[in-house]
Amino acid sequence: MKTLFVVATPIGNLSDISKRALDILENVDLIAAEDTRQTLKLLNHYNIKKKLISYHKFNEKAKSSEIIKYLQEGKDIALVSDAGTPCISDPGFTVVKMARENNIEIIGIPGPSAIITALSISGLDTANFSFVGFLPTDNKKLKEELSKIKESRFSTFVIYESPKRLVKLVELLKENFKNSKLFIASDLTKIHERAFFGKIEDVYLKIKDDANIEKGEYVVIMEKEREIVTENKDNPEELSIESLLVDIMVKENCSLKDAVFKLNDKNGKFKKNQIYNASLNLKKIVENIIK
Repeated sequence: MKTLFVVATPIGNLSDISKRALDILENVDLIAAEDTRQTLKLLNHYNIKKKLISYHKFNEKAKSSEIIKYLQEGKDIALVSDAGTPCISDPGFTVVKMARENNIEIIGIPGPSAIITALSISGLDTANFSFVGFLPTDNKKLKEELSKIKESRFSTFVIYESPKRLVKLVELLKENFKNSKLFIASDLTKIHERAFFGKIEDVYLKIKDDANIEKGEYVVIMEKEREIVTENKDNPEELSIESLLVDIMVKENCSLKDAVFKLNDKNGKFKKNQIYNASLNLKKIVENIIK
């Protein structure tokens, strides 16, 4: 029984592949590729001659069994997607799961990832983030997903979108997350790489009439605005969660972390994620005051 190598390949610029990845591709017995034509371009560029088999979302189940059989026969196999890291919004999960279940060794060969590349240059808060991938096209499921984002304790969200639907997506985000910030990256590492950054309204105005906006591949990153939450808007004396946390810290001489625990214990009105989000908001307020 041999090894399944999960190999990250360039998301645009062929020079981004690692020496280790090239060594693996050159020495495995065969390569399972999402699109053999795309992978062949990479292999030809580095003069690597290797047997290829197709492994994509339409044949994952059948091909996974075939790949496991090859591995059990003692063959080393590299799994690659068209670009980036397999299994991340790309095929691969099924065969990796089956390999784990069959006690086959799996080794990840790290490298390019559109998610991480976009996050690193976004200028948005990356202390915590949630990878959403492609949002549902069904209206009901889409509304459910947007509700999850609104209620989530995470501040930053990474979304993939097709060029034809990009403007519609940004318009939707603008309606639901009015004062949040947005970063959009197109064709990362390629010659025509582009980026848009700013408040959602400003980014929307930049892209809605852009003649080239329906070209390329997009990563959309949104940093959700943290709003001070009040339960009763009709009562001006009703305290925000942030105010309640400060009140507990002052009266009980405790840390913000302890105040969160105490408010969770005795609160009957707020959800735990609302209290957590309020604590993050309070930290930001303090940081801005110190600056």
